[in-house]
Amino acid sequence: MAKAVAEGAKNAGNPDVELNYHVDAEELANFDAVLMGAPTYHHDMPIDMKKLFEEAAAKGIILKDKVGGAFGSYGWSGEAPKLLLEIMKNKFEMQVVEPPLLAKYVPDENMLDKCRDFGRRVSETLIHQT
Repeated sequence: MAKAVAEGAKNAGNPDVELNYHVDAEELANFDAVLMGAPTYHHDMPIDMKKLFEEAAAKGIILKDKVGGAFGSYGWSGEAPKLLLEIMKNKFEMQVVEPPLLAKYVPDENMLDKCRDFGRRVSETLIHQT
């Protein structure tokens, strides 16, 4: 899903797309947009993502007005991307692209097309923001 989202953002004319498995809290401030992909596990997001946001808050990392988005896969409930978006929007005052993109189980080609479209929409939001 992340590769397809990145591909969509790049194809929309945004050549500066980075796909990272892990970033430090301080690095978040260097990005114009932050898109996070997370599977839902036991009705929650992965602990490393919680810790990333907790550390960013504790260190006073400012993400206000940056573009944010969330996506992920799930088997039963799908809360993780929704929780990520809620934190981005309410805690960090980011401009979020809603709704989060959710894929049940392993994404098929139709879902990967939706991922590319999601990346394109985020990229276009950035372009219109500047």
